[in-house]
Amino acid sequence: MNFDSEAPEQLVPRCLQGDQAAFAALYERCAPLIYRLCYGLLMNRQDAEDVMQEAFVYAFKNIHRYDPARSAFKTWLYTIALSRCRNLFRRKSWYRLASFLPLDLPAPRTERPEAQMAKHDAQAAVETALGELSPRLREAVVLRYAHGLTFREMAEIIGCPQKTAESRIRLAHERLRGVLQPQGQNLLEALMGIEWA
Repeated sequence: MNFDSEAPEQLVPRCLQGDQAAFAALYERCAPLIYRLCYGLLMNRQDAEDVMQEAFVYAFKNIHRYDPARSAFKTWLYTIALSRCRNLFRRKSWYRLASFLPLDLPAPRTERPEAQMAKHDAQAAVETALGELSPRLREAVVLRYAHGLTFREMAEIIGCPQKTAESRIRLAHERLRGVLQPQGQNLLEALMGIEWA
């Protein structure tokens, strides 16, 4: 049976009936998003793959707990993956955020080594600044800018009120602005679409 046109929520009832093809289709549909989330938070391919697998094992074992009236399936799965990432942070007591965001920077006018070095230095400054954020603020930045989620979706995944999600993004902006002033602001504006007032 072809499940390509079905949304994850439509596959869940088939999964509840034990349909292995529906489980496979659900995994195929959602795995890239969950891997991207895990990699954005963990910045390690092996850790991201391991956590993604853990998240799917848990989700599939507990799929009977998913309630479509409470959230979208993707939101439920993001919440599980985020929880597993937090567990890994605690186990490793280590957290590093690097260039998970799509750096859509203008190409240098020249390929001269000086231009390449300037671009590399600017990216390194942003990575360092992002690495100085608390884990909660980093999660908010990853969900908002790497995954393009709305504040409402972020709040559901993080498990906080929408105003808290908005506040975390504002705090992240302020901290990044303080760390990057003045040299890195233009890069951050290009990267995240942030305008500093």
